Amino acid sequence: MTNATKAVEDAVHLLPQTRQLRALHTIIRDRHADRADFVFNASRIIRRLVETGLELLPFEPYDVQTPVGRTYHGLRASSQICGVSVARAGESMEAELRAVAPAVRIGKILIQRDVVTKLPHLYYSKLPADIAHRHVLLLDPMLATGGTALAAIEVLLGKGVPEEHIVFINLLSAPEGIAVVRERYPSVRMVTSSIEERLNENAYMLPGIGDFGDRYFGTDVVA
Repeated sequence: MTNATKAVEDAVHLLPQTRQLRALHTIIRDRHADRADFVFNASRIIRRLVETGLELLPFEPYDVQTPVGRTYHGLRASSQICGVSVARAGESMEAELRAVAPAVRIGKILIQRDVVTKLPHLYYSKLPADIAHRHVLLLDPMLATGGTALAAIEVLLGKGVPEEHIVFINLLSAPEGIAVVRERYPSVRMVTSSIEERLNENAYMLPGIGDFGDRYFGTDVVA
């Protein structure tokens, strides 16, 4: 293994491609899946992603006494965390983060592409006042071209969050987007459940999943 390959593997954490994970992906990628099945099975994958993201955060030794009077030499998280969702699709990941960290603080960033310039534009952000002293789980299901990801990371850096304290969690990631983030911010770690084949001419991932936010929130249905 070359040093460059190891650096990429250390930065991009791909969930084990088990048969069960592939079965979950089969359901949510099916264009005919109803919304209840889509939401339920996407949430199962997101829970795994969040757990993997938490595993990347620092821990410290912590001993406890068991009910039979023995000492268990355990661990506990050694830093404060917060989640930051990229609205709107990233909000679909908040419930799973709260399920495993009920007291977690969650900020929001709204970034949209300008219809003329195609460049990402920051419209809104609301973040914990002490975010510079926290490790951040940045939540966005899709990493396509990487433009929105870079803009969101820049917002966090502007608030004093160290680059190495950011864990970017995605459901699907395009190789092009991974390369863009890695080139600009090599210390940001990423967690994903799938690295797609490529982007098509319209910047949709292949084989892809469609518009995740529309499918999750039900706004893809034409009355």
